[in-house]
Amino acid sequence: MSALSQRLQAIDALRGLVILIMMVDHVRETFYLHHQVPDPMVISETEGSLFFSRVLAHLCAPVFVVLTGLSAYLYQAKNNSLAMTREFLLKRGLFLIGLELLIVNFAWTGQFPPDVIYLQVIWAIGFSMIALALLIGLPQKLLWGISLLIIFGHNLMDNISFAQGSVMNGIWLVLHERGWITFGDVLRVRTSYPVLPWIGVITLGYCLGHVVFSKPKTTQQKNRMLITFGLIGIALFLVLRALNIYGDQPWEMMPTWSETVMSFLNLTKYPPSLFFILWNVGIGLIVLVLLQKVETKNWVKPLIIFGSVPMFFYIVHLFVLKALYVIAVGIWGHNYGDYYGVDHMATVWGVAVILSILLYPAMVKFSSFKHRNKHIPLLKYF
Repeated sequence: MSALSQRLQAIDALRGLVILIMMVDHVRETFYLHHQVPDPMVISETEGSLFFSRVLAHLCAPVFVVLTGLSAYLYQAKNNSLAMTREFLLKRGLFLIGLELLIVNFAWTGQFPPDVIYLQVIWAIGFSMIALALLIGLPQKLLWGISLLIIFGHNLMDNISFAQGSVMNGIWLVLHERGWITFGDVLRVRTSYPVLPWIGVITLGYCLGHVVFSKPKTTQQKNRMLITFGLIGIALFLVLRALNIYGDQPWEMMPTWSETVMSFLNLTKYPPSLFFILWNVGIGLIVLVLLQKVETKNWVKPLIIFGSVPMFFYIVHLFVLKALYVIAVGIWGHNYGDYYGVDHMATVWGVAVILSILLYPAMVKFSSFKHRNKHIPLLKYF
């Protein structure tokens, strides 16, 4: 097996891992809404199991986005064509935005036509792919500069705001501030994932791909480079977070050591702060290398299968969760105010594990179908 195909296996395995973590978080958002958490979380009001489950789920979006950038470079290297890569990014980006608006939003809300649209992670990935398509022709040093400037500098703009209802306010909410855009009494749009920091992350993934894979290297050399970048990200997070000056909301010394650790790791996701990106991307790159070392093990195969059909799994699991919630309410009603929910995070994890096992055969079949029918253009988007 070539080094490139090995790396693609590891990328799929990492996607599969974060997909399963995402399942836990979405089960939480379906059956544990009576313990909904803000961003960042309130330490004194959040149980440890809920807090650390949420922190683990923070890996998902950064890993997906940085791998999207890395995969874009590998696609360009494979086809030796900047034009093909740009076309692929534009088409896939537009496809993902359309999918978010038409399918994913319906899976979450059950409303069609909707009076509320939530622009979430699929929208952010799609928008970032379009942005990357416009950037990839620039010199590598400039791309690095743009990526790092966005990642390290965007928190300087946290206090910028514009008049409610103005055109600039709408643009700013899409780029950097979570909020509501209203279109009269007809439609409200929630910018759940402001896209500017994610553009920095996807560009970082593309730049990492260029550095690691642009010249012939041994697998060990590539792994060392990825580990180095990952450790740099984590080290910068630890040092800058300890200084408590810039990069996210300040952490505090709490009554117990566990709560102090929770405060230290209590990072802002919407939009992702500097520290959120450094910590989660750093961990993601290290896990990528670790998975590459064990990708031939039998227990890794399910991760590769899940990661080979990420969009198919994403859509299917959302509709399955929606159906299960409707069924649960129909049988047991609302047991927590306006919600039906389970009592413990352990139950959330149990439900996620069971659903992942039950959905695995469908992922195997679709992955095989996708592999056998590469001539169908639409399948490569799933």
